[in-house]
Amino acid sequence: MKDKLLRVAPILLIVVIAILAIAALVSLGQAMFGGGQSSQTSDLVDISIESLLKTDTARSVKMTVRGPIVADENFRSYVVEVSSTERKLVTYKGYLESVIDEVKLENNTKSYDEFVHALNKANIMSGKQLEDDANDVRGICATGHTYDFAILNDGEVEKNLWTSTCEGSTGSLQANVKQLQNLFILQIPNNSEIVRDLGVGRN
Repeated sequence: MKDKLLRVAPILLIVVIAILAIAALVSLGQAMFGGGQSSQTSDLVDISIESLLKTDTARSVKMTVRGPIVADENFRSYVVEVSSTERKLVTYKGYLESVIDEVKLENNTKSYDEFVHALNKANIMSGKQLEDDANDVRGICATGHTYDFAILNDGEVEKNLWTSTCEGSTGSLQANVKQLQNLFILQIPNNSEIVRDLGVGRN
């Protein structure tokens, strides 16, 4: 019996070592590939937040709201854009964006800094930007509203996320759209009525 155990013991030891080696290789692979991907995603989020919180004069944030896809005469949309020097609300009619009304107000760095930090806490950059056709909102949510939020540098979009009121077109934004919409509208005092009258006001 003792001799038999002595013969089996080395085999068991080899099996245990092999199992441990395989487990170590699997863990290493996950760290190299899965962990790296997670780190990369985190880095992208951090970069977009870093861009959002910059307050130099070239930086701005923008919300674009589009109503239902109807006849050109009845189509309405609006844009709120805020920078460290200016706050602007523009309302449009038709798909060629004829201006209905435009409100421009001055801004300052301290006010803008508070605003972008509020947007950050409301997770405005939470979500992965879609690519190519998946990021094309033309025809999306024809019976409802679409909401596009973007951070810009010198007029160029660095990242945009969007969503809609239609269940099948949730888009890329992973945040409370009503909260974000309210934050933008409140940057333009006494003008929520203008937006409401368009039929694409706050939900």
